[in-house]
Amino acid sequence: MTKIKLFGKWDLSNVKIRDRGLERYICLEPIYVPHTAGRHTGKQFAKSRMNIVERLINKMMRSGQGTRKVAGRFIRGGGNTGNKQNAIKIVRRAFEIIEKRTKQNPVQVLADAIANAGPREETTTIIYGGIRYHQAIDVSTQRRVDFALKYISLGAFATAFNSKKPIEECLADEIIWASKSDTKSYAIQRKEETERIAQSSR
Repeated sequence: MTKIKLFGKWDLSNVKIRDRGLERYICLEPIYVPHTAGRHTGKQFAKSRMNIVERLINKMMRSGQGTRKVAGRFIRGGGNTGNKQNAIKIVRRAFEIIEKRTKQNPVQVLADAIANAGPREETTTIIYGGIRYHQAIDVSTQRRVDFALKYISLGAFATAFNSKKPIEECLADEIIWASKSDTKSYAIQRKEETERIAQSSR
C-alpha cells in the first residue's frame, strides 16, 4: 500500500516537532486533502486532533479586519470567507513555493514556524479594589498554536493587501521568515511585542 501523502506530494511521517511541548497540539495525521467537513465542530479541544495544515487553511478563510489595523493597514473586504477550495489552493501553492525555495518538506517548515511564532507569555487584566492593572501570565500550549496560526495568516493578508504580490507568495514568505525567527515576519513581530509587554508587567 502506498503512503498517504498530503496533496499526493508531501510525507507527514518524517516531520519532527522540535518543541516537545507542542507535540500533542500539532496533529500530523496522514491525509490526502485536508478537509474534514466540520467533523470536529463544537467539540471541546477537538481542534488539537485536526491536521495542522487544515487548521492553517481554516485561518486563511477570513474576512477583512474592518476598522482595526493589521501591520499598519486597514484590511477590508470579504477575503476567502467560506471558500474552502480557494483556501486549499492558496496553501498548496504556498507549500510548492516553500519547497522550491528551501528544498525542505513545507510541513516541516510550517511546524518550525508555529513553534517560533507562538508567544510564551501574555498579559491579563486584574481588577483589585477598584484598581485595574496588567499581570503577566504563561500562555497555554493550545493557545500558542492558535496565536501562531492567526498571526501567520494575518501577516500574509497584510502583505498581499493592495500589493501586486499574490497571496500564495506572501504566505510562503511569512512561513519561511517565521521558521527562521526573522523579524520581517509579522507573526514574529507580534510574538516579541506580546512577550515584551508581559515582561514589563511582571
